[in-house]
Amino acid sequence: MPDASVAGLLRQSAQGVHHRLAEWSRICCTYLGIAVIVTISMSLALPGLRDQALHVHKALLTALAPSSVTSGPLAEVGDLFYETPPSAVAMAIPAAPTSHATGFLGPLRSELPPAPKKGSSKLMSNSQAEALRNYISRKYRVAYDATGVLVNAVYKVAREKDLDPLLLLAVIAIESRYNPFAESSVGAQGLMQVMTRVHKDKFEKLGDGAHALDPVSNIRVGSTILKDCINRRGSLEGGLACYVGATGPSDGGYGAKVQAERRRLALAAGIALARD
Repeated sequence: MPDASVAGLLRQSAQGVHHRLAEWSRICCTYLGIAVIVTISMSLALPGLRDQALHVHKALLTALAPSSVTSGPLAEVGDLFYETPPSAVAMAIPAAPTSHATGFLGPLRSELPPAPKKGSSKLMSNSQAEALRNYISRKYRVAYDATGVLVNAVYKVAREKDLDPLLLLAVIAIESRYNPFAESSVGAQGLMQVMTRVHKDKFEKLGDGAHALDPVSNIRVGSTILKDCINRRGSLEGGLACYVGATGPSDGGYGAKVQAERRRLALAAGIALARD
């Protein structure tokens, strides 16, 4: 009798353990199945959602494109032409800006831009333009067809200001990561993070419709400030420190970041860097 009781208890314990294991296995299988379904659904849905977001974003930014940037199916880069959609304009919206450039500068001289100098902006071949656009598009998640207008505008402004276009592209990369709607905590706005309230007069001189969140207007005003900073400090290194608002001997590594990105842009596009 005692043996039978012990056997019964062991049998009940074994049945309880088996029941719990079966229940635990059922729960695990259920959650695993849900995880698989969610993963498959997300993998199918995300590309479509991303494409829709890019289309919506592109439609919003198209409204900002000034008619003067392109004049047809061919857009100018330096003295060369290559195909680019006239309606494409700007860039995907990534992370927040990394600095508050020009945030601590007072109003700069508002001189008229110098006359373009012959050969001040190096020519770029079609293959180099394509490589440059591919690099920007991949690294900063910018719609490829929008990079054409951006590169065109930068090259045009660089010629007017006698600046290296790759320098302007590098400043834009560090300042806003090509986000035309970027705004810092101190009010620096747009691609080149211009302090709108400080440099309001410069936007007014560009005419009606010019504002900090308009990509081309922002590039024009930002390049004017950068050029004035370089002239004021007497060197590119000093000019970048001035642009970021550094008043002491250190710019917090800003200039080094810009120069490093400038070299990466040149390497990606196979363009020889201009001497400073």
